[in-house]
Amino acid sequence: MTDTPLTRAEKRQAKRIRRFDNPWLNPKLIWGAGLLIAIVAMGLLGRVFWDPDLVFTGSAQLKLPPLGFENLRGQSGIMSNPLGTDGGGRDMLALIIIGAPNTLFVGLLASLIGMSIGIFLGFSAGFVGGRTDDVIRVLADVMITIPPLLILVVFQTAYGDVSLTMMALLIAGFVWQSPTRLIRAQVLSMKQSGYVQMAQLSGASTGHIMFREMLPNLVPYLFGSFIASVTTSIVTAVGLEVLGLGPQRIPTLGRTIYEAINAGALIQNLWWWWGIPTLLLGIIFIGLLLINLGLDEVSNPRLRRLS
Repeated sequence: MTDTPLTRAEKRQAKRIRRFDNPWLNPKLIWGAGLLIAIVAMGLLGRVFWDPDLVFTGSAQLKLPPLGFENLRGQSGIMSNPLGTDGGGRDMLALIIIGAPNTLFVGLLASLIGMSIGIFLGFSAGFVGGRTDDVIRVLADVMITIPPLLILVVFQTAYGDVSLTMMALLIAGFVWQSPTRLIRAQVLSMKQSGYVQMAQLSGASTGHIMFREMLPNLVPYLFGSFIASVTTSIVTAVGLEVLGLGPQRIPTLGRTIYEAINAGALIQNLWWWWGIPTLLLGIIFIGLLLINLGLDEVSNPRLRRLS
């Protein structure tokens, strides 16, 4: 029995289904990326539509509550400071417009540097093998046992104020070990694949095989490792800032929380001073988690069928 040919409408419908049947169009991935893009857009557009100079001390009344709320002194929120002000008279909306992208920048830059190191060392250890593998594996194992927060606390206490870029570089020195171990394990399993052996027989260089043949097959795993590294970097950066370290004059979410705790915002019921930055951190972590879950489903067809 022959199949009946598809009508033009059925062909269009089938084409439309194939177009959207793409593992990268994962709802979790899209929602997570949307949250992070919203944070970045808030930083870019906020500087255009809101006065960034309101982050300076004394730019507004002290300890004003958000619009629609009252503080313990009976003061109500005003339209010119819709999210309230802190104990230094700085506008909370301006603080998060500047501070949230700065916090995300530190995490992304530290992870980008750490992942670049991890990719190079992981491929070198897994593919080259021998003494190179031994040295890199031992180095990663030793570094992963060192508590990074303690080392960073000692360093920043000794050198004082640092920039966002310097802070990201310091954190990057402690986030390359996990990607290195993950990539090494994947490369060891891929090393025996047929296409790798064919590339070796054809005389392709080691660099070509590692980064042109094997690397594209690891893209979903690399993205997942990168997102986990971003989360670790942001947690480390915020931990340092809450301890009073890190950049002293540059607004970040962690620095704002530190200043709120140091000024007794919890006792004075100034919940917006520490609550709004904490909420923004929660949104960032939720976005990273959704991206990580989405990437797991992209790289694992079995998870896509279960979702």
